[in-house]
Amino acid sequence: MTSVTTPTVPPPSAIPDGTGVIQLDPWLAPYKEALQERYASFKKWKDSIDQQGGYEKFSRGYERFGFQISDKGITYREWAPNAIEAYLFGDFNQWNPKSHPMKKDEYGVYEIFLPNNSNGTPAIAHNSKIKITMIKPDGTRIDRLPAWIHRVTQDLSVSPNYDAVFWNPEKKYQWKNKAPPKPKGIKIYEAHVGIATPEGRVGQFTEFTANVLPRIKKLGYNTIQLMAIMEHAYYASFGYQVTSFFAASSRYGTPEELMELIDTAHGMGITVLLDVVHSHACKNVLDGLNNFDGSDHHYFHEGPRGRHELWDSRLFNYGSYETMRFLLSNLRFYMEQYGFDGFRFDGVTSMMYKHHGIGFGFSGNYHEYFGDGVDLEAVVYLMVANDMLHQLYPNCLTIAEDVSGMPTLCRPVSEGGIGFDYRLSMAIPDMWIKLLKEKADDEWDIGSIVFTLTNRRYKEPSIAYCESHDQALVGDKTIAFWLMDKEMYTHMSVLTELTPIIDRGLALHKMIRLVTHSLGGEGYLNFIGNEFGHPEWLDFPRDGNNSSFHYARRQWNVVDDHLLRYQHLNDFDGAMNNAEAQVGWLSAPQAYVSWKHEGDKVLAFDRAGAVFIFNFNPTKSFTDYRIAVPDAGKYKVLLNSDDERFGGHGRVSNTSTYFSTPESWAGRDQYIQVYIPCRTALVLVKVD
Repeated sequence: MTSVTTPTVPPPSAIPDGTGVIQLDPWLAPYKEALQERYASFKKWKDSIDQQGGYEKFSRGYERFGFQISDKGITYREWAPNAIEAYLFGDFNQWNPKSHPMKKDEYGVYEIFLPNNSNGTPAIAHNSKIKITMIKPDGTRIDRLPAWIHRVTQDLSVSPNYDAVFWNPEKKYQWKNKAPPKPKGIKIYEAHVGIATPEGRVGQFTEFTANVLPRIKKLGYNTIQLMAIMEHAYYASFGYQVTSFFAASSRYGTPEELMELIDTAHGMGITVLLDVVHSHACKNVLDGLNNFDGSDHHYFHEGPRGRHELWDSRLFNYGSYETMRFLLSNLRFYMEQYGFDGFRFDGVTSMMYKHHGIGFGFSGNYHEYFGDGVDLEAVVYLMVANDMLHQLYPNCLTIAEDVSGMPTLCRPVSEGGIGFDYRLSMAIPDMWIKLLKEKADDEWDIGSIVFTLTNRRYKEPSIAYCESHDQALVGDKTIAFWLMDKEMYTHMSVLTELTPIIDRGLALHKMIRLVTHSLGGEGYLNFIGNEFGHPEWLDFPRDGNNSSFHYARRQWNVVDDHLLRYQHLNDFDGAMNNAEAQVGWLSAPQAYVSWKHEGDKVLAFDRAGAVFIFNFNPTKSFTDYRIAVPDAGKYKVLLNSDDERFGGHGRVSNTSTYFSTPESWAGRDQYIQVYIPCRTALVLVKVD
């Protein structure tokens, strides 16, 4: 008798043509050729880079271009193929535009070497201003800031434009701490250094290090996402109109002070991510990359393809060799020079589609993600970037801001995926705002809430959040403001009565955060200040508000005042993160939802062995409510949103124990009976 052996199915990463992702999602099978084409384009780039020394050498463009300092002098290189002449000038040569000509090679790279002064000091003094001046083919002269410059500064009393500065401090920063290991249950604190001060001005790196990092650590966040770090001319752009890609914004302090911030965070065991903007660039000419060498293209596409009509910005040519070097080196620079641990890539949807998502409503049909509408060059750039980062830095984290739902976005490049570790669940905050704006509490659809929170792709991790910086901006309202804006200025004191509006607001603010945190993804994100229900919106100084800083700050005083109820929301946030650290639900498989009762407005699920119970009912409390549990035994309260220390009513005893009954209920073999008051959430864990 002949034995029959079942053929072994190779792992997705072992399929060499980039179609391994089909094993996880058979619905991708009709798009096999598109996946093969995408992967072949990636391999072409990878092979080309390997011929130039691989990622290790190719991504160190910042060590060749820009200003390179040696014992003998300073070498400056710039890629400017359209220019027919180039000169370096600045404070060091009294701004003489002709005294220091540069030599051009066959690839359009200009170079000049400045030997040290006779006394051994550099020819260019630290912190002095500098520029490159070029002659275009038509004979006209243009002055530009060096594209790879590490520091630019602005003197608003003289000019709105930035000045390039040669940064070469005598004392280099000495790193003290190693980066922490990659967090399992990633809990992100999204922060903007400039608004992190209570005063009406731009906050500083040193202040964030001293005053905000301890708050983040105490709350239990293990990751910080820093916004608006790459230099941008317009403060109100929230950092999304980058002018100098290799310069950390001087408005917050010096490069060394940013290094100290990251180093200190590492010492606290906190991972630090950079909000990186490679989706577009500011169209500024005098202090940006636009029209750098006098041509319309250079690092960008020329013509309409090189312009974003809504963002009024320039779009990179991801198929260009020098653009690829520039952007990959930019990522490597922030990892090597500043010690960042990874990136949140902004505007990924705009990058991946030729229509940039403008006027296009994604339905989820797979044909939307393949074909002519996709910008293959941009998608391949993201594949190359992720492949490089994860190859060179195994602990690196990358997060994609994508609203389209692109399949394979968070699968390894070796399988044919795009390579991100996480995607942002952008539908979740939209759902919460829509509910608060349009539905009465008794109209909330529990099933719909659960669907939105759990609707994510299999084995493609997501970061869930109730609100980010987008929902905090003027023109919208934070969740706290939607819930309580009518009385936040008059009834948040513990010395005043707990009104129905404030009572509802405190209760739902906690419940919305907890259900999103525990059910919505494999990671969680909070925007600075929202953890305590920050009053008012966020609005940067601009012409429309008389350049006021009133709303571009964080009012830490309200959470530090023990006579105000903001402290209760803040304490709950810390307790929620601490509970996750004990249970590990973010790193566990997706929750099993056992109960969705539309009439009662009760939701129950279990994840990582913990049992989560939510009673969203505005008026009804339930005694002896039957809840399925995953295992037999005794359960205790780990987290109770109705705890008096969280501004609740203390209707559930935190010392209560619940014994399981061996009877089938809601898909489980065991159940417990609990008292669950209205607008209350409980997290129960099994007692050993």
